[in-house]
Amino acid sequence: MHSQVVGEEASAYEALVLGTRDYVHKCGFQQAIVGLSGGIDSALTASIAAGALGSGNVIGVGMPGPYSSRGSIDDARELASNLKIRFELISIQEIYEAARQSLAPVFDELPQDVTEENIQSRARGLLLMSMSNKFGALVLSTGNKSELAVGYCTLYGDMVGGLAVISDVPKTLVYRLSAYVNSRRKVIPEATIEKPPSAELRPEQKDSDSLPPYDVLDAILEDYVEESCSAEQIAHAHNFDLDLVRRVIRMVERSEYKRQQAAPGIKISAKAFGYGRRFPIAAKSEV
Repeated sequence: MHSQVVGEEASAYEALVLGTRDYVHKCGFQQAIVGLSGGIDSALTASIAAGALGSGNVIGVGMPGPYSSRGSIDDARELASNLKIRFELISIQEIYEAARQSLAPVFDELPQDVTEENIQSRARGLLLMSMSNKFGALVLSTGNKSELAVGYCTLYGDMVGGLAVISDVPKTLVYRLSAYVNSRRKVIPEATIEKPPSAELRPEQKDSDSLPPYDVLDAILEDYVEESCSAEQIAHAHNFDLDLVRRVIRMVERSEYKRQQAAPGIKISAKAFGYGRRFPIAAKSEV
């Protein structure tokens, strides 16, 4: 008989490790691939994968692009070294430029926008899935619940993979689980934990450019997704701006089509996206 795991972070982490191990092995795989951005989400996912499958069965892939910082590449490499997992560095620069050149006649000098950001994300997805095919390893996607809730993710880009390990882990819990990982053994670089979250798809980009602070966002999402509270109830309970709450709810509702195409995840909350919370893909917003 296994002893009871004590503490919310410890029990959540062990559940994610167990779920990852079971899913990967029962799907007939022995190895997993994780794209390492130098950010905290991919760092936590890689840590879980190493714990689930053993360090020798995890491949970390750094895929720097035109806006990747030197620090992020170094953080990804340091994480892989700390976890003792294989690390490969493959630039997406040539793929990105080739895609832009191919599309240039069609785009006809239109200004750059989210399109070019998503090309970078999809180039990374292409590389990860190519390695998956070649090595027979399952890609683990690294998006958290907060991002998936509001659609801050790219279809066929960072969403590619066979298992979305932390898709039921809100961003604030990602930080707590990362602190738990490091309390046992320092593996996630301090710079990864301390730097402002960024997708690094345009110059000086930060998640806060598009989203509320994660502690605010997660409070809204918990009340709306798990407790089914109205916008008015959420705003009153937390003294949040009502328009902000409504904007977040609209983002959640508009992103259902993405979630329906996401890899399955490991359920650790009362309402995980997927089987735990099924909504129509296309529905007129009432907010």
